[in-house]
Amino acid sequence: MGGARPSDRVARLIAEAGTDEPSATRELGLAAVQVWQALSRSRAVAADGAEVAILFTDLVGFSSWALHAGDDHVLRLLREVGDVSRTAVGRHGGTVVKFLGDGMMAVFADSAEAIDAAAEACTAVSAITLDGYRPQLRTGVHLGRPKRVGRDYLGVDVNIAARVADAASGGEILVSGPALSTVDTERYVVRRRRWFRAKGAPRDLEVFSVVPRG
Repeated sequence: MGGARPSDRVARLIAEAGTDEPSATRELGLAAVQVWQALSRSRAVAADGAEVAILFTDLVGFSSWALHAGDDHVLRLLREVGDVSRTAVGRHGGTVVKFLGDGMMAVFADSAEAIDAAAEACTAVSAITLDGYRPQLRTGVHLGRPKRVGRDYLGVDVNIAARVADAASGGEILVSGPALSTVDTERYVVRRRRWFRAKGAPRDLEVFSVVPRG
């Protein structure tokens, strides 16, 4: 019998970093390791069926880096990323719904606040350094009416938001057409993603790379 699988080690470190319970949304496939859920205190949680902006974040290349990094480095990274991401969400009136391995899901009443929180989190994460390693966050925002189950959110719109985030590059904020349509685009530099295809997302879904001005 060999030792523990690398993915088991990373999952254990994620658990030690402060997240709590296995999540039922494992099928989203955002993380390469076991999905873990953590609940945060909320300023305002939307009612079931209410329109919310859904933000997903994910560390680019985390699993590959974690396989070779020391346990202390992995734990420190996860905690620092979690702290700055939670702070960015809270500053913009959002609610952290769950942590998903090296990323998270959050909801907002306003798409602009979700975009601004994503930008703040990307900047804060890129400022973290660990023995020469600079993590990069990718993010996605979608507006929809997911089904609320307890403090979790499920449904097609959650899947779409996850796929939008998964298509982003490091440091990039991808925003779906429905989310972008509700914000003042003069506040942002907007570039359409000409090719976006993702399992579970509508074939005609438009996705835009968005950068806040200033």
